[in-house]
Amino acid sequence: MHAWLCESLDGIAAMPWRELPTPEPQPGEVRIVVRCASLNFPDLLIVEGKYQFKPALPFVPGAEFSGTVDALGEGVKHLQLGQAVAALGSHGGFGTHACVSARNVLPLPAGMPFEDGAAFAFAYGTSYHALMDRAALRAGETVLVLGAAGGVGSAAVQIAKAAGATVIATASTASKADFCRRLGADHAIDLSAGVPLRDALKALTHGRGPDVVYDPVGGDLAEPAFRSIAWRGRYLVVGFAGGSIPALPFNLSLLKGASVVGVFWGEFVRREPQAFAKDMAQLAAWYAQGLVKPAIDSLLPMSALPDAYARMASRQVMGKVVMHNG
Repeated sequence: MHAWLCESLDGIAAMPWRELPTPEPQPGEVRIVVRCASLNFPDLLIVEGKYQFKPALPFVPGAEFSGTVDALGEGVKHLQLGQAVAALGSHGGFGTHACVSARNVLPLPAGMPFEDGAAFAFAYGTSYHALMDRAALRAGETVLVLGAAGGVGSAAVQIAKAAGATVIATASTASKADFCRRLGADHAIDLSAGVPLRDALKALTHGRGPDVVYDPVGGDLAEPAFRSIAWRGRYLVVGFAGGSIPALPFNLSLLKGASVVGVFWGEFVRREPQAFAKDMAQLAAWYAQGLVKPAIDSLLPMSALPDAYARMASRQVMGKVVMHNG
C-alpha cells in the first residue's frame, strides 16, 4: 500500500507519500480499499499537533473515507467482503488501504457514490446532532448558520431546511453567499459587504433574532450573533475554525433566557452509538429523498493532497474537498 505519512508535527509540507506494508485487520477490524477520502478542518490541525486527539507518530492522517471492504478481522459479522462502506475515525484515510474498527464503518446507502460517502458522515452527522438533538430544532424556527459555505456549515443549511426551518447563512464573500443560496438558504449575509451582522439579523428577523445559532467558526462573530439571539434561543458551539475561542459574556444568556450548548459529535458517537445509528438512518433517508447531498468543492487525486490542504487553509473551499484513488 501507499499513504501520506505524518512522521513529525511540522504540517503537510513535511509529509511524504510512502510505500508501507499493507496492514492486516486485528480482531474487530476491517481492512478497506480506500476509494475516496475527504478533508475536514481537524485534518489541518492534527498534522500540527493542534487537535484534541493526538495519535502516536508516525500515522496516516485522514479521518473520513469510503471504499470497499477488503478483509475481515476476527469476530466481524455485520460487514461483507466487497461491500461499499464509509469509515470514520481519527486518522488512516489518506492512503490506498486502511484498517479501522468495524464499529466505525457504515454501509453506504444504495446509490450513494464513493465521493459522497467520503463527505457525508462527519459534516452531516455533526450538523444533525447539533440541530436536531442538541438544539431540538422545530419546524418554523429560524436558524443562523455561521461559516455556512464550509463543510459542516453547508450541511447545516440543508438539514435545517429539511427540518422546516428558515435559514440565514453568513459567508465571507459574495460568491460564497450565492453558494449558500443555491444550497437552499432563505437569506445569505455577505460579511464582506460591510453591514454589521447585528443590523443584518435585525432586519431579516424583524427584530426578533434567530432561534438557533449554529457556530463552527468562533472568533469575532460569536458575540454579535449571541447578542442577536431570540428569547429562549440556543447557541450551538460546534468549533473554532476562525482560530480563536470567544469569551461570551454570561449576562447575555441571562437576559435572553438563552442556552449555550456544546456539540462534541465524536464523543456523542462513542457514548451513544444507538442514537448515532438512528441519526445516520434519518440522514440516509433524506439523502434518498434528495433533501441533503454533499456539496463537493473539488475532487482531486490523492497525490494532490498538499494542494487540497492549501486550498482549505486559504479559506477558498465551498463545501468539501475530496481526494480519490484512481
